Amino acid sequence: MFTVVAGTGYTGRRVLEKLPADTAVGLGRTPIDTRRRFEIADFDAPGPLPIALPDPCAILYTCPPGGERDDRLRRFLAALPPAAKRFVYISTTGVYGDCGGAVVTEDTPVNPDNRLSRPRVAAEELLASWADEHGCDLVILRVPGIYGPGRLGLERIGAGEAYLDEADANPGNRIHVDDLVDCCISALAAETPPGIYNVGDGDHRSATWFAGEVARQAGLPAPRTISRAAASREFPPARLAFLSASRRVDTRRMAEILGVTPRSPEQGISDSLSGL
Repeated sequence: MFTVVAGTGYTGRRVLEKLPADTAVGLGRTPIDTRRRFEIADFDAPGPLPIALPDPCAILYTCPPGGERDDRLRRFLAALPPAAKRFVYISTTGVYGDCGGAVVTEDTPVNPDNRLSRPRVAAEELLASWADEHGCDLVILRVPGIYGPGRLGLERIGAGEAYLDEADANPGNRIHVDDLVDCCISALAAETPPGIYNVGDGDHRSATWFAGEVARQAGLPAPRTISRAAASREFPPARLAFLSASRRVDTRRMAEILGVTPRSPEQGISDSLSGL
């Protein structure tokens, strides 16, 4: 099926590069160096899309929310022709809120508790209604922290940024960008059942452990660690809130239905440092 990758940032660009060149197009705000077809699109301006879409087509939407009601997504949906038969939306595992370290599945009720997760829930609800009205298969990927080449936090570690003491750190959830790309491509396939899928590497070691492993593999000094009490004075509120939310994301549906086996964080860090 012809695919439109709406949003060609860190993840979207990689998805576009893996799709057959003659059956995909990327839409983005600024030009990118790609061997695939690409069109400039202003997602914040009303009006038609810059291309005519074949019937049927699939959409991968990677754009961040545009406000509490995600007006950016609303404008995009208004511009779509009836040709859209499958819509894959990149959401966040943050929609579950702070679960006190409990395991969350796709059936766990959402409980958005900050300004970043609330628009994602609003977008999911908007898309569910839109997809039902238009007879479109909807796949929602709930994604944790994304890492990969250029996104390991090396600058923060090298600058001496502090992390929570391991004893105070919460479980972590993350995914290597190329494993997320594989999830996106599987989700775009017509035979993949619509629905919600948690994605991640299934390894819940803390952000402190992850930073330490990055430093070890990169040959940097171990990151500085501080207590949670000290962090409440030193960390910006947004970072403190992020590190305070605690959950373990169950990804069995990703493995069983999307068919993606993610790499371990150790391997993912190694691949990232090698630029793979």
